Amino acid sequence: MPPEQLALTALVGGLFVLAFGFVASVKNWRTRLPFVGGKRLATDGGHAHGGSHAHKPSGIVRWLTTVDHKDIGILYGTYGVIAFLWGGVAVLIMRIELFTAASTYISPNMYNALLTSHGITMLFLFGTPIIAAFANYFVPLLIGADDMAFPRINAIAFWLLPPGALLIWAGFFTIPLDLAIGPAETSWTMYTPLSVEQVNPGVDLMLLGLHLTGVSATMGAINFIATIFTERGDDVSWANLDIFSWTILTQSGIILFAFPLLGSALIMLLLDRNFGTTFFAVEGGGPILWQHLFWFFGHPEVYILVLPMMGLVSWILPKFAGRKLFGFKFVVYSTLAIGVLSFGVWAHHMFGSGIDPRIRASFMATSLAIAIPSAVKTFNWITTLWNGNVRLTTPMLFCIGFISNFVLGGITGVFLASVPVNYLLHETYYVVGHFHYVVMGMIAFAGFGAIYYWFPIVTGRMYNRTLAKAHFWLSMIGVNITFFAMLLAGYFEMPRRYATYEFNPSLAPLAEITLLHQAMTVGALIITVGTVLWLVNIVWSWKKGGEVTDPDPWDTKEYGLHGREFAWFEQQLAATDGGETEIDGEVATDGGETLGDE
Repeated sequence: MPPEQLALTALVGGLFVLAFGFVASVKNWRTRLPFVGGKRLATDGGHAHGGSHAHKPSGIVRWLTTVDHKDIGILYGTYGVIAFLWGGVAVLIMRIELFTAASTYISPNMYNALLTSHGITMLFLFGTPIIAAFANYFVPLLIGADDMAFPRINAIAFWLLPPGALLIWAGFFTIPLDLAIGPAETSWTMYTPLSVEQVNPGVDLMLLGLHLTGVSATMGAINFIATIFTERGDDVSWANLDIFSWTILTQSGIILFAFPLLGSALIMLLLDRNFGTTFFAVEGGGPILWQHLFWFFGHPEVYILVLPMMGLVSWILPKFAGRKLFGFKFVVYSTLAIGVLSFGVWAHHMFGSGIDPRIRASFMATSLAIAIPSAVKTFNWITTLWNGNVRLTTPMLFCIGFISNFVLGGITGVFLASVPVNYLLHETYYVVGHFHYVVMGMIAFAGFGAIYYWFPIVTGRMYNRTLAKAHFWLSMIGVNITFFAMLLAGYFEMPRRYATYEFNPSLAPLAEITLLHQAMTVGALIITVGTVLWLVNIVWSWKKGGEVTDPDPWDTKEYGLHGREFAWFEQQLAATDGGETEIDGEVATDGGETLGDE
């Protein structure tokens, strides 16, 4: 290993050990940091029911030192949106390049770097943090807790993420500096021996950044489990715990088993790269060992991302169907079943790797079985809509779009779970289409729906409804054009991860493949337009949108579906113009910002 690479690796590792130690050792942030001062704002400290109250500094210092679960939720959300935009720009550049068969705008190396960055960003820097944003802000409100069980750990978990992102993206920042450090080109799966043999130090930085995100997710999971078990209000039992909190609890349990394994595998990979160990060399564990370790994490990761989003749809959809969620207990049981089964399906990613046919058959059976609890949820959502008083608000449209995309994404996954079909379609664009129907068509759709649904609580304002519905339809049309074209390209056996696709037309239908790629690019551009409308709408409405004065902006009380979080919101709206109201004999405020008048 070159001495400069060893020095760089040691320096970065040492810096983060020191930073983490410093943050962990500071007991009184607000009094020990020298720049904290000036005007202080009285706040409710994140307490839904009164109790002890804290004081926050104003301005940027508030966000750097806060341990309020609502503030940290907003930080997670902001971080997730930035990552989403980064990943979106990366894939848009890739899709513009793929509009034609030849290499036109970027080099194959840059294409591989963008491919790697897009996958890792969307899964680790957007997917998990955006769920943590909703969970941090609303789980304590939904369960009647004052705050998270460990507020400081909650803050530390978030502040591990920005340096993690900078390390993952570091190779792009160093391109103009001529430091011989480029972006990683390993793909997001980081398969060995490719990821071991690339001498680029940017790979090491990416692996260190991934490790930080894993530590962050694990700390957050421990916090959510402790909060839901120990901080529930007196009137919140396991029987009436809301469905979103159930899915966050299940997700946190999966994280506890999955992310530490990924961390261990990343350390082994770093050791192979830098210290000559042979964990993944032929004479050691072998390259297949990495696949087993990675996918034992990687497939539960899909459910880490999708289960909370299923919880959001299960929570939001009944509000606009005018009915309680049909079969609540079965939705909970199916959630727990998916959590358990998720660890028994990883090898369906490895059917072509030469594993024993008997083992393949067992993994095929488990992969088919996990579709059953997923189907239970789908039927329960549809039954909730049946004969309901359906109101097509923007949150409801995104929930319905979620279900529609889930049907396509889920059924294509069932095909891939079958060994003979998997042999034909593995490593083709069919897999990309299936996966993105789940990630973009489900996870992002549920996230958008939740943002619109809870926007009045977080901001005290209402978004522009026309722009919001335009965002939905552009996203729905763009998603189905892009990813259905990928499914068709997969049937033509177009391999994925290729920067170009020039070949002899007599061997395969080049004209059809080109047309499908062009359709994918057009669909991606439509999604981009919708996303820009969403961003403009959210930013403008946050500052200039009409103030919400109705504590029940979605008219859920008449159906008996008024949630705990809106009951909390009603208390905040009861505040006087000075920001003070009597709650349980205490004076609580909303941080100096009046959310609306009665």
